[in-house]
Amino acid sequence: MNEQEKVKFFEEFNNGLHRLGRITLIAASLLLIAVPFMIGILNDVSPSGTGFLSGFAKVGIIYIPVAIVEFLVYAPMLGVGGSYLSFLTGNVTNMKIPCAMNARDIAETEVGTPENEIISTISVATSAIVTTLVIVVGVILLVPLQPVLQNEALLPAFNNVVPALFGALGLKYFAKSPKIACIPLLLMALLCIFVPAAINQTSLLLLPSGGLALAIGYVLFTKDKL
Repeated sequence: MNEQEKVKFFEEFNNGLHRLGRITLIAASLLLIAVPFMIGILNDVSPSGTGFLSGFAKVGIIYIPVAIVEFLVYAPMLGVGGSYLSFLTGNVTNMKIPCAMNARDIAETEVGTPENEIISTISVATSAIVTTLVIVVGVILLVPLQPVLQNEALLPAFNNVVPALFGALGLKYFAKSPKIACIPLLLMALLCIFVPAAINQTSLLLLPSGGLALAIGYVLFTKDKL
């Protein structure tokens, strides 16, 4: 297979992923929306239009911008198949992204290449399967393991699993581009120190920190100092 045939095959492969991904995401969205409506129909209750719009606005004002930013940031990292699988199965930031990035580093693939698309898709699919199996085992063992899970000595460890994961993962990438990472990292750390309530708003902090990192990267790129 020559290079032109490889490119054509890869384009057809991605087009197939787009068709399948759109169908599954639309089907999943319809099923999720159908659940509250079915509950309302079965119990003969429904929210008022004003109440619905008010509740939607309070949630949407936060999650719509975050969803747009996450899509723009994560889709290039995950590729076509990885993106559809990640946004369908969830746990994007705390499981799918670390898994895909680690797999990419192990396989030594570059973002935007066909190899990275395949590695990303396989890694995200594996993560989704493993997560499902762990949940099944966890549900089965939930009662027997309750004394361990509620042990006061272990609770701090459970509360810091995600920060520890991202701290270890982030350090490697901060070290690769310290000129870009140092200022946003320092500012966000100071903000969380002086405004502790900001620690619970990490999704919102992605907007200013990500924008600042992009701006710094652009300036350094134009000055050829990366």
